[in-house]
Amino acid sequence: MARLAERVDGVKPRVAVTSPERYCAGMLSSATPVTFIQTRDAAASAAFYQSVLGLPLGKQDDFATVYDLGCAILRVTHIPNWTAGGHPALGWHVEDIAAACTALRDKGVVFTIYEGFGHDALGIWTAPDGGAKVAWFADPDGNVLSLTQG
Repeated sequence: MARLAERVDGVKPRVAVTSPERYCAGMLSSATPVTFIQTRDAAASAAFYQSVLGLPLGKQDDFATVYDLGCAILRVTHIPNWTAGGHPALGWHVEDIAAACTALRDKGVVFTIYEGFGHDALGIWTAPDGGAKVAWFADPDGNVLSLTQG
């Protein structure tokens, strides 16, 4: 679909028209990603994301609380009657998953154990090929979060 705009009535266009996909790929590859988590209870969510996970607080308004994830932004949006899904909504790649799980467990985080997965004592699942290690836990609203190593 990438093409130069065609002449109309013999007038050469001033701007080249390219596909939206090509434009967005260049523009978005250097833009800061924003991810969204929904919450029923903004106060409980704020306590969890700030105190338990230690995320730096950004701007707050009537719609959301914003956190700095380093290379991304997290917007925790208040939605009355929100019901979380059963799939991971947000995750972090960590260098040492055992240390990260231990630190979070010390702050009261309970890791989710899925029957038949074969988690270790910390709640860490190791992929059958021995590569990736993953641990899942939930925020106060039941949004599934994860840690991954490898």
